[in-house]
Amino acid sequence: MSAQPSSQHAARGHWLAVALALAGLALVLLGTGVGSMGLENLWPALMDAQADPAAHAMALQIVWDIRLPRTIGAWAAGALLGLAGAVAQGLFRNPLADPYLLGSASGASLGVASVLALMGGGAGMVGGASAAMAVSVYSSHWLVRLGLTGAAFLGAVLAVLLTLALARGVQHTLRLLLAGVVVGVVLGAFTSLILLMSPDSLQAMQAFLLGSTGFVGWTACLLMLTVWLLCLVAAWLLARVLDGLALGESTALSLGLPLAPLRAALVAVLALATGTAVAQTGLIAFVGLAAPHLVRAIVSVRHGRLMLLASLMGAALLAGADLLARGLMAPQELPVGVLTAVLGGGYLLWLMHRRTAPGGLL
Repeated sequence: MSAQPSSQHAARGHWLAVALALAGLALVLLGTGVGSMGLENLWPALMDAQADPAAHAMALQIVWDIRLPRTIGAWAAGALLGLAGAVAQGLFRNPLADPYLLGSASGASLGVASVLALMGGGAGMVGGASAAMAVSVYSSHWLVRLGLTGAAFLGAVLAVLLTLALARGVQHTLRLLLAGVVVGVVLGAFTSLILLMSPDSLQAMQAFLLGSTGFVGWTACLLMLTVWLLCLVAAWLLARVLDGLALGESTALSLGLPLAPLRAALVAVLALATGTAVAQTGLIAFVGLAAPHLVRAIVSVRHGRLMLLASLMGAALLAGADLLARGLMAPQELPVGVLTAVLGGGYLLWLMHRRTAPGGLL
């Protein structure tokens, strides 16, 4: 009797993976036509290079150098956050766990704020520029972006290492969780102090705090996709640990699992995936939290498949949110992090309402 439901869930998980992969491909293709300059204006220039070579070159640069890497980058960042969310929820055995629990977000914010303050606040991110303006502005800011990206990643990694030091390793999940909360609060306070001392950095810092995919180039796409594949393979190999922890720590120990080193490996996967995404796109809320929830609402699978499905779900969520951020108020853009917070928060509120209603789960 149990084999039939199991096979049904496996088949449903397979079709969900196919559907999410196709949705991601469709969103990437749609992303080339959404922006301050619509596809109806870009398409004639792209198709007829003879009539206006300058317009053709500009249209090609907008699509190839800005929109396509931005959309693929949004997909890759969402995939990293979705994977990190599934790992965090399995590791902490808490459905409310998100990728930022170990203080990586606060560490990344502190790193970016420190660099902006050292630069006198004049580093600036390219915010609110049209696509045509961004073509010329992007190339002149790539060194600044490289410095901010490195500072964000370094800050995220150092914050996780500080959390591990305060928790005295990964043996106690609750202590690790509390240490992450403390590190997040303390580093957040330092970030606020730096911004108070350097008010010129506030506007540039706002782009990082609100989250943006507008600065992602091909190098960032390649980096995020490479890290995603590495983290996905590592998480797949470690999925048995999460399955054992879901049954309780004593059960996991009885299965002969060396929990301490395997937990450390899972924390490394979580930190690497989160730090890479945050360094490229800033703080994007709720994607890592909501993606595993959406997958579990559709199909019940073990952690190996859950992490793949949550990764594809997070990618589709962020790619779709990026399209909405570009298209809702075109030619102006909404910060994608604000949009994901509104949509993700609304979904979780609806989920809580449904579960606390008469006949619900809680």
